[in-house]
Amino acid sequence: MGHSAAGDRTDRIVAVLDDAFAPLMEADPAAFRHKYRTMASDPHAFYRGTACLFYADVTAEDDPFCDERSGRIWVHGDLHVENFGTYLNSDGRLVFDINDFDEAYLGRFTWDLQRFAASLALVGWQKALPEDDVRRLVGRYLRAYLAQVDAYRDSEDDDFSLHLDNTDGPVHQALVAARQERRADLLDGLTVIEDGTRGFRDGATVRRLGKRERSAVVAAFERYLDTIPQTKRFDRALFYELRDVVGKSGFGIGSAGLLAYNLLVEGFSQALDNDVVLSMKQANVPAVSRFVDTGAVERYFEHEGHRTVVSQRALQVHTDPLLGHTDLDGVGYVVSELSPYEVDLDWSELTEPDQIASVVDPLGRATAKIHCASDEDSDQDLVDFQVEDAIAECVHRRRKELVAWVTDFAMTYAEQVRTDHALFVEAFRGGRIGVSAT
Repeated sequence: MGHSAAGDRTDRIVAVLDDAFAPLMEADPAAFRHKYRTMASDPHAFYRGTACLFYADVTAEDDPFCDERSGRIWVHGDLHVENFGTYLNSDGRLVFDINDFDEAYLGRFTWDLQRFAASLALVGWQKALPEDDVRRLVGRYLRAYLAQVDAYRDSEDDDFSLHLDNTDGPVHQALVAARQERRADLLDGLTVIEDGTRGFRDGATVRRLGKRERSAVVAAFERYLDTIPQTKRFDRALFYELRDVVGKSGFGIGSAGLLAYNLLVEGFSQALDNDVVLSMKQANVPAVSRFVDTGAVERYFEHEGHRTVVSQRALQVHTDPLLGHTDLDGVGYVVSELSPYEVDLDWSELTEPDQIASVVDPLGRATAKIHCASDEDSDQDLVDFQVEDAIAECVHRRRKELVAWVTDFAMTYAEQVRTDHALFVEAFRGGRIGVSAT
């Protein structure tokens, strides 16, 4: 990239980040300094923090596979290799699935495939895998995705999931690790018992609330209770009794500048070992919505918290029974359990192509699951057709072409991200991106 081209690309990076994050940077510059330092650490960390740049790029390009239907389905919006892990679903089963639905929106099914594939290519490069091996891994992920789309078309049962009985390798190991976690350990780490009553521990990431803010959060909590579906609601006479509330910081790259609270509720009984911790986190504007026509979609939602929860329920099916939404000072929040059973897939020990190959198959199937679950059979009505049929029609007799197109994109865009990362670091060091580097 020549000097002029590099300057133009830097200008684009700065402009896109400023458009996406300027109000949040102004509200909490220290959080964004930390976010940007984390993004500066390596190209994949930069990629994780720049979904907005990804969509600025891909929405400007033609898509040869999506039509009116397959171009307007529920998509995850930020699908990368680190957004997979375990959770305990509303049926009490430990499931391995996609997580973190903050960026979920309606869009092209290919966007999730492209974003994941580029992420996989970046990880492959960082692990020094030969290009041919990376291409094979991306192709394997895509073929697993298409195979699961076919499985949905061939079966009347849409309730596919990855669990302890049908997984092996690193995915199964993550589920086994989750099964061994204990709620008591999570509670002991976050809370302390004094005079027979449990409350939150003080700490560097915990903020005690003044009376006015606490009252506002408690009122928001009461509004949240009405957003829990009747079919998933516990006995409110006891379960949802609020015990303590604190401000919380120290979340991941995507949460910089967003307010959050932890709430301690009574749980299933007055026994102290089954209290429940809820996270109430400010919802953000999804990156993709900045680059597409949002009119009909935005009218469907009360606020971004509502959008996030509706999206997660559409994409995940058996969601956390405590998932809901509320508002505080006119801003939307997502409420969910801070669960001890959430274990992320550990990529640090996956170093050989064969090891990674055993993982990308279930990840491809999990991606197809969230797409195909979010159609006319789900509770929302923004997508009123069978997604698996819409996708299958778009790739009919063109499956090899789709695999080649997404794979080529992944390799090219991963190279662009590595270049962008270096430009970002220089711009950040030079004080061009919103917050000072010192």
